[in-house]
Amino acid sequence: MTDTVSTARRGPRSVVVTGAAVLSALGRGVEPLLTAALDGTPAFAPVQRFDVSGRRVGRAAAHPGSPVLADELDRAVGEACDRAGLSAAQRADCPLHLAVHGDPALARVPAPDRPAHGADAFAEAVARRAGLSGGSRAYTSACVASGTAVADAASAVARGQADRIVVAAGYLVEADQFAVFDAGRALARDGQVRPFSSGRTGLLLGDGVVAVVVEAASAARARRANALAVLAGWGRAGDAYHVCRPRPDGAGLARAITDALHRGRVGPERIGYVNAHGSGTPIGDTAEAAALHRALGESAATVPVSSTKSVHGQALEAGALLELVVTIAALRAGRLPVNAGYLGADQTCPLNLVLGRAAATGTDHALSLSTAFGGANTALLVGTP
Repeated sequence: MTDTVSTARRGPRSVVVTGAAVLSALGRGVEPLLTAALDGTPAFAPVQRFDVSGRRVGRAAAHPGSPVLADELDRAVGEACDRAGLSAAQRADCPLHLAVHGDPALARVPAPDRPAHGADAFAEAVARRAGLSGGSRAYTSACVASGTAVADAASAVARGQADRIVVAAGYLVEADQFAVFDAGRALARDGQVRPFSSGRTGLLLGDGVVAVVVEAASAARARRANALAVLAGWGRAGDAYHVCRPRPDGAGLARAITDALHRGRVGPERIGYVNAHGSGTPIGDTAEAAALHRALGESAATVPVSSTKSVHGQALEAGALLELVVTIAALRAGRLPVNAGYLGADQTCPLNLVLGRAAATGTDHALSLSTAFGGANTALLVGTP
């Protein structure tokens, strides 16, 4: 691929991440989350936040207590901006891309008041409280929402439409969505998420509130900010195969992966780790394994793969951003997250899974993948700065 073609696809500017903040079931901050991922220590426990006595499954990865989504988003956005070293003036010129299921109060307010509680209004309120610009966007497209938000932000920054954009996402395990997934028999009956393993029985929900600053590398250098990672490429694709089942051959996700690699001018052989979507569902994991072989060719048999959902759970709209932050932290640490919950090989998922605390690795590029109901797929390619 020529430089001209690559620039046309992604824009002329290099894109970096310069600040990050996280809340998960493991606690506040990236370090406890990364430690659990590297050790393969799951955070799943009996749900205490609401009554699950009438449910088939009663476990999730939830932060202790009853955190409030708006408060936690405010905290995460502020901390990410602080860690990026953004001044008040720089924040005031910075848009917000927010991935959320919506304002948690929406379902229980009177109909005339609902417009004030929609996702767009919720995003505008978060941006206003953080001192960001009024150019906020809300993303509600299920498990790819925050991945799409990152891709849009990276594209805008690469093309010079903005110097920096804050991308945030939040989901806290709550009764309504828990009931939906439990009634749909999607939750793991044995209380553990076992991606790509024989005997896997489904997913488990998990808390995730995350914020990152996506910035032009030139803008970061100008203010002497340290980059956590390079956002080297991004890809999105849809296959519209079924309302909730993935396309068995993984064609849509494979296209997203290929597009991310093309944008980053990186061949499959240079990928040193894949943080897979890996929800632990029998059909979904098999389709994702097929997508990896379709997109990466011979490299799919050797590239290390794990799904950090096996530790922190499925954070829905926040999941892609949570996993991106874990992936960046793992690259910086030079170690790979463990694919926890593994019971044994599944012949439909022929992947090189990370099954124990891995030795130090010198990889400089990794993929973080997400899929969603309706056939939406995102792939984010990150590299060391």
